[in-house]
Amino acid sequence: MVFGVVLAGGIGSRMGNVEKPKQYLTIGNRPILIHTLEKFYANQEFEKIIVLCPAQWMEHTKDLIRKYIPDQDRVVIREGGATRNETIMNSIRYIEETYGLDDDTILVTHDSVRPFVTHRMLEDNIRYAREFGACDTVIPATDTIVESADGSFISQVPDRKMMYQGQTPQSFRAKKLKELYLGLTEEEKAILTDAAKIFVIKGENVHLVEGEVFNIKITYPYDLKVAETMIAGED
Repeated sequence: MVFGVVLAGGIGSRMGNVEKPKQYLTIGNRPILIHTLEKFYANQEFEKIIVLCPAQWMEHTKDLIRKYIPDQDRVVIREGGATRNETIMNSIRYIEETYGLDDDTILVTHDSVRPFVTHRMLEDNIRYAREFGACDTVIPATDTIVESADGSFISQVPDRKMMYQGQTPQSFRAKKLKELYLGLTEEEKAILTDAAKIFVIKGENVHLVEGEVFNIKITYPYDLKVAETMIAGED
């Protein structure tokens, strides 16, 4: 089985003084979260689409699903965890309790605030997760990447040809992801940035999926303006 896992647990602190988390802000007269969910909903490979959000926003999220998504049975609302990876583990826990977990269970995890994900990206993630066990959507770095160990001086300038910018979706065999996560030390958990890093830390291969420059993550007020322009261009 294939499950979409839409991560909507953020509170949007970098968006500035707004009254709600950024995934509930509107672009093109609909919440960002709904734009993202519609991309998953249109793909029939997903058995269920699991939306993980803060506990205090669960009822609001359910109301939005009822308003905008025709087949609400395909969408499940669950509470997120304290961290990104704990949120993903909550989705695995739901799947295991409801359907069972086996080697063929695939998770396609995605930021709720990346509403411009395409059908091709979703299909590639499903295919490569099945083939390789883990994959990560990326685009080649266009700027020179500078590393600074102390935050004041350049310590290294990596070869840009080897650098990529991570996006989402990130997709995995769920059973393997759970096993690797439970095998992490507390020190390893402390340096995690996303689920793909769990595989890297444990020496597992993560296949690259070609992303798109327009697959932006809406994080700052400027991103919201860009997204509005992009939505208007689609009409």
